[in-house]
Amino acid sequence: MAHITCKEFLKKKGVNITVRTYLIDALGAMAFGLFASLLIGTIFGTLGEKTQITLFNTIAEYCKSATGAALGVSIAYALHAPQLVLFSAATVGIAGNALGGPVGALVSTVISTELGKLVSKETRVDILVTPGVTIISGVLMAQFVGPGVSAFMTAFGNLVKTATEMQPFFMGILVSALIGIALTLPISSAAICIMLSLDGLAGGAATAGCCAQMIGFAILSFGENGIGGLLAQGLGTSMLQMGNIVKNPRTWIPPTLASMVTGPVATCLFRMENIPAGSGMGTCGMVGPIGVYTAMGGGASMWLGILLVCFLLPAVLTWIFGEILRKLQWIRPGDLKLDL
Repeated sequence: MAHITCKEFLKKKGVNITVRTYLIDALGAMAFGLFASLLIGTIFGTLGEKTQITLFNTIAEYCKSATGAALGVSIAYALHAPQLVLFSAATVGIAGNALGGPVGALVSTVISTELGKLVSKETRVDILVTPGVTIISGVLMAQFVGPGVSAFMTAFGNLVKTATEMQPFFMGILVSALIGIALTLPISSAAICIMLSLDGLAGGAATAGCCAQMIGFAILSFGENGIGGLLAQGLGTSMLQMGNIVKNPRTWIPPTLASMVTGPVATCLFRMENIPAGSGMGTCGMVGPIGVYTAMGGGASMWLGILLVCFLLPAVLTWIFGEILRKLQWIRPGDLKLDL
């Protein structure tokens, strides 16, 4: 029997050790896991609190309790795990999330999934070996890295939140621009905000940046993409424009400049706050504004802030900046066309 190299074996098992695999594919899938558990649970919890309907609160409790399992399965799915590894990842996700939060779930699930893939279908007792290796390695990894990862992410998140409280203008600009850029990149701004527990004023600034990218690109490209593009980007994701941004990076300037204006407007003028589950979502499914409502509880100032920061200012500012760039011929006809 011919010997195969380590590289050939890894390829055979579908283990692709790249930055894209772990920091784009896995992180992106992780956001779906968060949305299908913690985030949707938060929305139901808000509905239950405001409507006093017990069913919504019950659903919210079950959704939130499933967060770890949803994270594990979603990450393993992104890594193309075989069935036994995929199902075992639910246990790993629970352990990782309990001991290290979402980042702990990410690290432990990635490592255990890849190890599980290596032993999958290599023995006659695969039904025991594959889930055994996946779960044991995952739980050990969660115990080993979880507490440290959790402490670091909490400390870093607290640093960002404290800095935003102390310097709402400058940090409003910085947080809004960076989280908005992350939303458009093929990574998950929602996962980042949840991992950092980004709430309060910092969450409000993040919301402003995400909304600026989504509403901004929707308006900027309306002439080329029409109503379909408006809805796909304004209520879906500005990530659709990533291919066009690669071709012409200048198309990214108008919404990013808009976010640098709306960020300090959110932090300084309206004192806008959000919860971690909503701060990185923008107007996707209206989750960002719902999160603001959950965090602030209503009031005329809050509603005016949502209207201006999440919708009107991003639309108007991005359109103005876009017209300037079009006159300079930095943005040309067709640069923002989507294949919808």
